[in-house]
Amino acid sequence: MSESDVTRDGVRDARPGREAMTGVHAGRRGRRRGRSERPMVPDAEFASYYGLPVLNKPTWKPLDIAGYLYLGGLAGASSLLAAGGQLTGRPGLAAPAKLGAAGAVSLSLAALVHDLGRPARFLNMLRVFKPTSPMSVGSWLLAGYAPLALTAAATEVTGRYRPVGSAATVAAAFLGPAVATYTAVLLSDTAVPSWHEGYRELPYVFAGSAATAASGLALAAAPAAQAGPARRLAVLGAALELGAFRVMKRRMGLVAEPFEQGRPRLLLRAAELLTTGGAALALLRGRDRRPALAAGAALLTGSAALRFGVFHAGVASAEDPAYTVAPQRERLTAS
Repeated sequence: MSESDVTRDGVRDARPGREAMTGVHAGRRGRRRGRSERPMVPDAEFASYYGLPVLNKPTWKPLDIAGYLYLGGLAGASSLLAAGGQLTGRPGLAAPAKLGAAGAVSLSLAALVHDLGRPARFLNMLRVFKPTSPMSVGSWLLAGYAPLALTAAATEVTGRYRPVGSAATVAAAFLGPAVATYTAVLLSDTAVPSWHEGYRELPYVFAGSAATAASGLALAAAPAAQAGPARRLAVLGAALELGAFRVMKRRMGLVAEPFEQGRPRLLLRAAELLTTGGAALALLRGRDRRPALAAGAALLTGSAALRFGVFHAGVASAEDPAYTVAPQRERLTAS
């Protein structure tokens, strides 16, 4: 190599190094400054081998499992209202709450067994008790709660064995909060990004949603003079549900995107509007039953829309590799 082989751009006819930038005009004569260049390595895209997702999306049936989430919350919170109505001398509030709890938990179990395929699979989950497994704890909760709720409703309908029914109502109310919220822990314990990352706030979201559903049922069925606890529970439940959900989305960052896209977005916006409107209508008092009926329908529907929206958002997050890979990289960078 002679001195004439060295130019302002380097050694003539030499290959660039590995870290050199290349483009359609790079290395050619007459290259002008300011011309954009392309990197040799393309921008990284989230993908996986053979175009498959990083995670297998949940295979649960939406109607069965989202319905199971909703009905379990309705049952647990209704038992609280039933006990409150019974202890404060409001039989018009206690009776529909007892019946609602029994009907909701029965339908919830039916939806779960339908998704499992046969009843024996649910019974097999009761062969062991594992405190570290939300599924195991939840199975035993349902096995203990359902007979209590059914006993309370049966004694209310028949009018017989009242002391037994009262004791069953109080015992069901004791288990009610756990029944209403354990499904949030169950979802958060999975690897599904939009469920797992919400583990801090999701139980509060489900608790508020359960409260609005139970208060909606009570408002629609109980006499206005005895529905005071249901009205107050509707307002508190709506505030807890909507507030906790907003805090959860803000903290989750990228993984909260599925809540704002497609079907989940429509369901969750509907849930917000229905819950807010139902809570506002619940505050209205008077002899006219129409506002109470409208409030009850709005709160029941809004709670269901929230559960279905959360379910579909989780499935969508499992289908996109970005929501699995990006949080992992953030945790590695922070560690």
